[in-house]
Order: sequence, then structure tokens, then C-alpha cells
Amino acid sequence: MIDVLVVGAGPNGLMLAGELALAGIRPVVCDRLVEPTTENRANGLVGQVVRMLDRRGLYQRLTGDAAPPRPAPRFVFGALPLDLSGVADNPLHGLAVPQRQIERVLAERAAELGVRIRRGHEVTALRQRDDAVEVGFADGTSLTCRYLVGADGGHSTVRKLAAIGFPGVTTDRSVSRTAQVGVPAESIDPATGGIRVPGHGVVPPFHHTRTERGLIVWAPFPDRPPLVSTTEWPDEPEASTPMTLAEMRASIARVIGAEVPLAPPAGAGPHVLRRLVGGNTRLAERYRDGRVLLLGDAAHVHSAIGGPGLNLGLQDAVNLGWKLAARLHGWAPDGLLDTYETERRPAARRVTVSTQAQSALIAPGSEVTALRELVAELLARPENAAHVAALMAGADVRYDLGPGAPPVGSWAPDVQVHGDAGPVRLAELTREARPLLLDGTGALADAAGPWRDRVDLVTGRLGGTTSTALLLRPDCYVAWASTAGDPDRDGLRAALGRWFGRPRD
Repeated sequence: MIDVLVVGAGPNGLMLAGELALAGIRPVVCDRLVEPTTENRANGLVGQVVRMLDRRGLYQRLTGDAAPPRPAPRFVFGALPLDLSGVADNPLHGLAVPQRQIERVLAERAAELGVRIRRGHEVTALRQRDDAVEVGFADGTSLTCRYLVGADGGHSTVRKLAAIGFPGVTTDRSVSRTAQVGVPAESIDPATGGIRVPGHGVVPPFHHTRTERGLIVWAPFPDRPPLVSTTEWPDEPEASTPMTLAEMRASIARVIGAEVPLAPPAGAGPHVLRRLVGGNTRLAERYRDGRVLLLGDAAHVHSAIGGPGLNLGLQDAVNLGWKLAARLHGWAPDGLLDTYETERRPAARRVTVSTQAQSALIAPGSEVTALRELVAELLARPENAAHVAALMAGADVRYDLGPGAPPVGSWAPDVQVHGDAGPVRLAELTREARPLLLDGTGALADAAGPWRDRVDLVTGRLGGTTSTALLLRPDCYVAWASTAGDPDRDGLRAALGRWFGRPRD
């Protein structure tokens, strides 16, 4: 019997498979597509997930850069500039890597860890038993697994077969168009990299430029054809004919009131050329039904504005992976698997608040223009910019992990451990996705001893934090912390038992 069947070989499903494999579980991933999709659904990563990938050793594989991630000095919120240069401990990171590359790196890592990926397997039926889930496929075959995880997108078959509701809001007014294009060299502003448009000015790169008629984004990525996107709110329904480059030109002209000379992109395709009508904001009624769990877009869908999708979904995977592995290994405390929903569903709700607010700020109309003027004044204050940056990064998520010092429940800071061999970054200690006790006092080995089969102990002076000791879950959230020279050993034992089960005999 298979321990875990993950349905969906996108980034979220592959990330979960890798996390399970690191924890000693051998999942199977299946996908209805015979080959990986060539469509680029995302153009990068924004938020805390960038640092999470660093803590799994994946950031360097994606970038080829040995240096740790650096926060973005500026970003946008609702097509308004978000200056982060004055924000202390700026939490907002970005990584401009296309989704195809992310999927390739995650698939390679999963294969290295022994994960099997079965393509051309479309799930059509499931039946839960007390001890397993029976899964049927379109080709008439079937298999049995102890747990089934639906990572199969917003139209999730697994969610529908499990009869989990997906309430929310569907809008059909907006029309978004995206295309990879070629632009004459003389139209590129050498100082900024933006597009010079006679009669309008410069459309800056990697910014959301809003007018009273719509929104335009110009994204000249360095390693692929540049991307241009528009969003409009037409009065008449859109045609159902295939998207064309001429349609893209016409949309740009309507949004900025001037023509932009677009040509087909250089190089071999396939190239992006798509139209999306309307959008959805939906959140699954529950993330778990018995032995069936939902992950990523199968559990939540929302606007792509601000780029929160993979930040949310990949962190879902990191949260679920170690808890599901603990359940299968038999040491999970009662209710541990249920905390996946109680922790991650509010995080998804927080993202929908952000995306719906930003969507309201980019809408047409003079009243929205007035609102934008006021919000821009607020965002100019560093304390407000810091608040919004934490919202967009997901850094304001704080779990209820029990009593303890102030850091408990928050994501671990970028600690350095100074030992005999010199300083070691936290990201170098979390590659194996195991619980971790960082002991800056040198006095906690005995208290943690009964859990050493599950929890790694690292001793040394802690830099980058006011804590003298930190207990971290595999998803890098602080489960216990001490700021005293003589730490609370009883509190540590309670946290170890609450999150990592009974002590060894």
C-alpha cells in the first residue's frame, strides 16, 4: 500500500513530495498530463517562501547564486509604489524565476529523494475506508493509499470527489490579457528599461501602471522574451475567439491612450498569449476530510495581483509535510494533523483580504483615483509600508503554538550559530526538514534527550536574535524560546511533547 498519493505534479505537489521524502516517507505523485505543461502560469516568487526555499537548499539551485536571498528595496501594492528602503528587517523577498523552472528543479529534487512521478494518470473516483483511500483512474486501474492529497488546482477533482465545498465570489467584469512580445530597440528607454510611448511617456518596468481605463504591466525579464499584461473592465462581453497579438495592441492603446509597436517575440516557443475573463476568490470549507487533504489552489484561489499564489501554496506544503509524516511514523501527538487546517486556512484568508483590497485599488473610476491618493499617502509612512510588506510576504502569520517567550508562534529569524567551526546560517541547518533545537546555553541536552530520535540539537552562541535558545518545527516556526541564561526546561519539555510526541522510554 502507498503511504501518500499526491494528485498534481505542479510546484505545490512536488514540494510536498520532497518534504515527505525528507521525513522518510516515500510518496507517489500522479498527474493527468502525460508531459509537464509548457505554460508559464507564474513568473516568479514573492514573499517568505523565497527564504523557505533557501532553508531547504533550493534557492541556490534556482538562482545559481551562493549568496542568501536579499529583500526587495521596493514593490507595489494595488499598483501603488511601496518603498521599503526605510523598513527595518524588511520581510519582502522576490525571485524572478519562471514557474517551468521552479517545477523542473522541484521535480529533480523529488527524483533525487526517491519520489515516483506517474504521468498520464487521471483520478476519477475515490472511496475512503477507515484505514485507507481507494483511488480509481480513467484508464480503469486503481490503487490504495493511506492518505490522499489533492494538489490538483482550482478545479480540483479530489476536492469535488471528497464533496468539500468551495464557497466564494466569482466576478466576470475584468479581462486580463498577457503576451510575450517583441519591442523595437528604439522604443526602450535606456535609463529605466521601460517602454517609451509617444503621447504617454515611459511605461516603467515591473510596475503596475494604472489609468482611468485600466492597468498595464511591462516585464522585460532578462532570460526570456519580455511580457506585457493589461487589465480592463469592458461594458460588453468578450469574444470567445483565440487571443491575438493585434488584440493585445488594441488593449494597450485603450489603457494608455497610445499605440505601442508590438511584434511577435524572438526565439522558439511556445510563447505566452492568453486572455482571462473574470476571476475567483474561493476558500475550501475544510482542508481535510478523513484521509483526504487539500493543498494549494485546490484549497484556495484568488487574484494573482501581488504574486501571492506560490508563496501561499508552497508554505502549505511545508506545513503539511512534516505533520503527515509524523502521523505515518506513529509519533504525531493527538490533533497534530488537524493543525494543518487551523494554521493554514487563516493564512489563506489573509491572502484573499490582500488581493481583494488590491483589486479594488486598481479598478477604474474617479472615486478609486481619490482612494488611491489617500492610500499612497499612508504607504509613504515607513510603519505602514512595513505592515503591508509583512502582509504581502506572509511574515505577519503567527500560529498559536502555546505559551512561551515572544517569538513563539512566529517564523524563525535568520539566526547564526557560532560554534567551534565558525558561524553557520540557520538555512544550512534546516536542509533536512527536521525539528531543531538551537541551544545557546549549552544546558539543554538532558532535557531534550528523550526526543533526540526526532529532534536535532545544535549548540553554540546564537546571533541575530535576542533568544538564548529556540525550538523550531520543520516548517521553521518557533515552538519554544528562551531569553534567560537559565532556560525553562519544563516549558521546553512541554513544547517537545506538544509538537513532537511522547518522549522515548
